[in-house]
Amino acid sequence: MTLSADTFPADEIPAIKRVMMPRDTNAVGTIFGGVILSEIDLAAATEAHRHHAGMVVTVSMDKVDFKRPVRVGDLVSFFTETLRVGRSSIKVKVAVWACRRFGGGLHEYVTEAEVTMVAVDESFQPVEVVRREDA
Repeated sequence: MTLSADTFPADEIPAIKRVMMPRDTNAVGTIFGGVILSEIDLAAATEAHRHHAGMVVTVSMDKVDFKRPVRVGDLVSFFTETLRVGRSSIKVKVAVWACRRFGGGLHEYVTEAEVTMVAVDESFQPVEVVRREDA
């Protein structure tokens, strides 16, 4: 799979799907960017856990440009793709799409990010990724 901003990945299962609610809004009435960033982080962790059963933490989130606003009632899907598995890190691409609930079901590309997760031990020190047999 290669995630793209051009085509809604209808045949893929998103890591997270969430309806945006009024509590998620900012001062101008659209969904607060921090809500989307939080869900991107969770989606990346979900994808990373496909490769490593232990703890993972976020070490970086590459440039995030919001292309379209997200509104109350939108069903937002967070699609993930593993880009690279290193010795202790897992790089994940997260593509975000909004289904306009009050716009006839139109899917619009919202943003994407590349998130680097690192496998850690109980002391939060980096450890080798222990590849899952079912990954």
